[in-house]
Amino acid sequence: MSEAVAIPKIEGENIHLRGVGESDLEAYYKFLLDDEMGRLTGSQGEISREQTSAWIRKISVPAEDRVDLMIIVKETDELIGEVVLNEIDPDNRSANIRIGIRSHEHRGKGYGTEAMNQMLRYGFEALKLHRIHLGVYPFNPRAIHVYEKLGFKHDGVERDALYVDGEFHNMILMSMLEDEYRALYN
Repeated sequence: MSEAVAIPKIEGENIHLRGVGESDLEAYYKFLLDDEMGRLTGSQGEISREQTSAWIRKISVPAEDRVDLMIIVKETDELIGEVVLNEIDPDNRSANIRIGIRSHEHRGKGYGTEAMNQMLRYGFEALKLHRIHLGVYPFNPRAIHVYEKLGFKHDGVERDALYVDGEFHNMILMSMLEDEYRALYN
């Protein structure tokens, strides 16, 4: 079993990525309650402030199977979302990536693309991953476009993966391999 990696702080052009702390409780809770973000990511169920606080305590400690980073706008120091590498499998050098951005005023400004770029770099370069994968729903075309623009390839479809509002929805599976990343970004 490998050791947990320290939680990094990553500086970008318009954002920085950092770990979460108890002082982030209100902003992170607000992020988790964002209806549109929840719909786009397929999140279901209610979450309490107490559950959010417990989750912050869990993800603020380095773990070998995940890296949770908050997306902070440099100009305002506002927490607007998170980008996460989870399901880190050191034996197969793979991980899942997910991202969420709170509220429409923060979407479409390039923050998500920048956060994904920074986390991909961290995953492929610092963690030495070979494959980073994700799942996205067809009702989130903006995210699909961003993932394709970043260089993710379509792997397939997980049929009827999400049941919400009386309907089943497929999940599009996408991934990027380390040689594809290096060809695009080095």
